Amino acid sequence: MLLMWELIVTLADIPVYILPAPSRILISLITRFPAFLEAALITTGEALAGLVLGFLAGTAAALGLGIWPRLERSIMTIAIFIKSTPIVAVAPLLTIWFGFGTLPKIIITALMTFFPVLINVFSGLHAADPALLDVFHSWKASRREILLYVRIPAAAPYVFAALKVSGPLAFIGAVVAEWTGASGGLGRTMWMAYTNLNLPILFAAVSLLACSGMLLFSGLTLLEKRLVFWMHPEI
Repeated sequence: MLLMWELIVTLADIPVYILPAPSRILISLITRFPAFLEAALITTGEALAGLVLGFLAGTAAALGLGIWPRLERSIMTIAIFIKSTPIVAVAPLLTIWFGFGTLPKIIITALMTFFPVLINVFSGLHAADPALLDVFHSWKASRREILLYVRIPAAAPYVFAALKVSGPLAFIGAVVAEWTGASGGLGRTMWMAYTNLNLPILFAAVSLLACSGMLLFSGLTLLEKRLVFWMHPEI
């Protein structure tokens, strides 16, 4: 694909401000690698922090629904309201309220990752084996014991599914937040390159962003293979 891209741009003599060749993108990435690395570290830090915050909030809400089912309607209403609110509209407000630092980026990323985590973990908690639930009920197990030893282990694959969905979303949230105002990061790099029609820099930043998301997804997949099996207790 890269070779075809290079040949098409070269043979068709496409201007660099419309579509740069992969070689031009690579040259831009190499020549400005320290600046790109610094920007990637900033965006990655914001994305991971927001992912952790959104994961903790979504998991806590799902566990709350597992312990108090009567809260489902109210919590789900709030969650759907958050999901339905355009992040692009919220990001400028958070930037005005909290400034141009990392806090609004983390909040926006957490808002984007909260709903997938909530839905997946909530579904996982209700995916427990009915026969196993009957056994625990026959043992007069408490609701906390059933949650701890049956529902949470059953939800482990759903937790990693939520993380693998939310991981790339975290980088998107961080970049969108940086577009509204930031002193660094890949989002700011992309925005400055766009305003100057410097497409090699823009494509290089996009490539780094995509690679970051792929690395996070691959890391979560490896972690899932190591953890999910032993998270199910022997009963």
